[in-house]
Amino acid sequence: MPSTDLPAEEAFVAFFAGAEPTLRRALIAAYGPTGREAAADALAYGWEHWERVGSMHDPIGYLYRVGQSRMRWYRRRPRAVAPPDPAPEPHLDPGLDTALAKLTRPQRVAVVLCHGFGLTHREVAALLGVAPSTVQNHVERGIAKLRSRLEVSEDA
Repeated sequence: MPSTDLPAEEAFVAFFAGAEPTLRRALIAAYGPTGREAAADALAYGWEHWERVGSMHDPIGYLYRVGQSRMRWYRRRPRAVAPPDPAPEPHLDPGLDTALAKLTRPQRVAVVLCHGFGLTHREVAALLGVAPSTVQNHVERGIAKLRSRLEVSEDA
């Protein structure tokens, strides 16, 4: 149990010096390299709630459980979108940049992410925080405007 004779900041610094290596090693052993981030988050939580955590019988054990909770968050965290495979550059219409610039921002973003980078409507919806049907509407309307401006038929 941490000493209560010291001011809060000094008590936490003393606790941190002894607890950090143990907590970090335990979380790394349990979860691999990401355990280091969970340990840092748990210790930050300990500092923010030091008044309560410092008076606990087993603050390291408690912070270990906080670190375990953070690991669940790290595992649910969305992964970065992988870049598309490099492919030979297709022929692009010289007016495409101008036509894209004339689309509304949501339409341009949806068209470029779906058709330019090959993301699904669901992936784009998750990135933008909208419904997949909204992305579909933006893509359909954007493509229709691009076809009209570039004078391209659906068959081409």
